Amino acid sequence: MDSVRRFLFEDLDIRGALVALGNTWHEISARRELPPAVNALLGELAAVTALIAGNLKTPGRISFQLQGHGLVSLLLVDCDEQLRLRGTARHEVPPTPSPALAGGEISCAVPPAPTFNELLGDGQLVLTLHTNIGDPWQSIVPLVGASLSEVFEHYLVQSEQQPAKLFLTASEDFAGGLFLQKLPEADHKDADGWNRLLHLAATLRPAELATPVANLLMHLFPEENIRLFDPRPVRYHCPRDEQKVLAMLKSLGRAEVEAALAEQGEIAVEDDICRQRYRFGHEIVPRLFD
Repeated sequence: MDSVRRFLFEDLDIRGALVALGNTWHEISARRELPPAVNALLGELAAVTALIAGNLKTPGRISFQLQGHGLVSLLLVDCDEQLRLRGTARHEVPPTPSPALAGGEISCAVPPAPTFNELLGDGQLVLTLHTNIGDPWQSIVPLVGASLSEVFEHYLVQSEQQPAKLFLTASEDFAGGLFLQKLPEADHKDADGWNRLLHLAATLRPAELATPVANLLMHLFPEENIRLFDPRPVRYHCPRDEQKVLAMLKSLGRAEVEAALAEQGEIAVEDDICRQRYRFGHEIVPRLFD
């Protein structure tokens, strides 16, 4: 089952959470045909968004956008208070290297995978949180770090003023992550506790994040007293929303809609996040405006 599972080191005042996404991640990435490096970034963003949404003090809908000036112009993952995820990525296709001659034979060297900086460049992280209390809250910060894990570690430390550690991974079939956070009383309970846990967590291998949570925690932290909370299921949710598209078309005005129909014969709209397509003919004019 795809889930977020929180836990607490009882004797250390250190908390954590694990996320494992199988079917949910498959649904998000299906039919996008992203390059492996971009696909991995989107999977890691899905994992960390679920982790943070599952630990919100005030439940709400949270979205993270990474906007960059590299090969990836946008990464977006949205998660509601029921931990239902959706997301998308926009990217440029890197140029294909020209074949090189080696000893009279044509050789096509495989280019190295792009670095995090090459993918996102001088970008920013945008957090938007919608709750039932007041107006939506938004935070915009620069991307600080050489990986998505480091970017979110920096963001969490700055926003919550507590040390945090993230381990994220994503492949074609799985996306997951481990989150650890030092709480205010940790040093009073065990001055070496935080460093000890970081040392143990550093032995984590990405494939191990797909193992059952209880087994993984016992393997990583065999000497620690851990309270494990019930899992919260995570799933993909991106239904068709024709009314939203109709409202957008209506906002354009009758003249613009009629002009588009006269030029193209129909209006086609594609929802980039949900991969839904909407097509409308001339019958849409009286439906919207009469």
